[in-house]
Amino acid sequence: MARALARPHPDDLRIALGGLLGGVVLWALRIHPRTASDPLVLWHATWAPLVPLAVTAACEPLRRSRPRLGVFLGTLALTLDTVTQGNVVTVVMYTDLIYASVLYGDPASARRVPWITGMLTVLGGVVPAALWRDPQALLIGVGIGVVAFAPAATGWVVRNHRDAAEAARLRAEQTALLAEMDRTQAVTAERSRMARELHDMVANHLSAIAIHSTAALSLDDAQTSRGALEVIRENSVEGLAEMRRLIGILRDGSGDLEPAATPTLDGLAALVKGARANGLDVRLADDHGRVPAPVELAAYRIVQESLTNALKHAAEGPVEIALHQEESMLHVRVTSAYRRGDTPRAPGSGSGLTGMRERAALLGGSFEAGPDAGSGQSRWTVRATLPLDREDPA
Repeated sequence: MARALARPHPDDLRIALGGLLGGVVLWALRIHPRTASDPLVLWHATWAPLVPLAVTAACEPLRRSRPRLGVFLGTLALTLDTVTQGNVVTVVMYTDLIYASVLYGDPASARRVPWITGMLTVLGGVVPAALWRDPQALLIGVGIGVVAFAPAATGWVVRNHRDAAEAARLRAEQTALLAEMDRTQAVTAERSRMARELHDMVANHLSAIAIHSTAALSLDDAQTSRGALEVIRENSVEGLAEMRRLIGILRDGSGDLEPAATPTLDGLAALVKGARANGLDVRLADDHGRVPAPVELAAYRIVQESLTNALKHAAEGPVEIALHQEESMLHVRVTSAYRRGDTPRAPGSGSGLTGMRERAALLGGSFEAGPDAGSGQSRWTVRATLPLDREDPA
């Protein structure tokens, strides 16, 4: 019902009106394809050609919304036109109805109409020629082909080109959507990478500043306060240098997000020395061979963040770092003293554990962190297993 009540397209109304007026002009000028003496003319009324003309013109508004109905009524009108003196415009509008039925009809009709009109063209030429034994009868098939098969074939070609163009448009939209999704994922991944680097490089310095400033304010001892201030100054200068470098990278859009000299496991000694200067009792057991750069950076950052967490949360006691290479895996373990309910010496957001877990996951490794209760004092243990045969996740 929705299709039956749909308003005709303005172009279809113009075609109908133009065809009707053109046919009336030809009728008024008495221009007909057949004479009154033609044996096919059975309806001799002067106004008879106007009836199929009007019916065909009335079918034109249906060429898009109800193409099959338009072709059916148009065929009846064309049949009626053959028993009158006829009107050329009626035939022309009928060819448009055939064309529209293929172009705008459903896929099944679009396939059937060219086959049906093609068969009628062949039969319309061969059968009369065989029955009458007159080659001139082949012209009947030619006429059917011009009126029916040619517009149907044209509609089929145009429909295929239209469908191909629509498919190309959809593929282009899909490609653009996938490109936008890739861009969004790339931006999200880069932001996560920047957040990890910013946290790992700056959080250690800020934690040391927070802890030593608390000590300097709470202890009434000039020597202790001076030592704390020296540590605060050293960490603030280093943190400020890292912040300036990162801000320069983000502002200029150039360079790598890694430090100027990408940290390696050879730098663990310096990292441990800095942690000891901040008051931690750190013990390092390093047993590893040649390690790929991405794995080396991830292991370094995990140890660095573990020391930062120990500085903020660990109880009194040693912090033990152990690196062990076994076949194609690098095992990293950091343990520190732990007492449930202790108040952190510096505020934290928990993003450090998230960053360490992300680093391990990007390399296809595993990560876990939590209390490890044993004999005596509980220990907080960070464990990471990093495969050595994975490519750079960046």
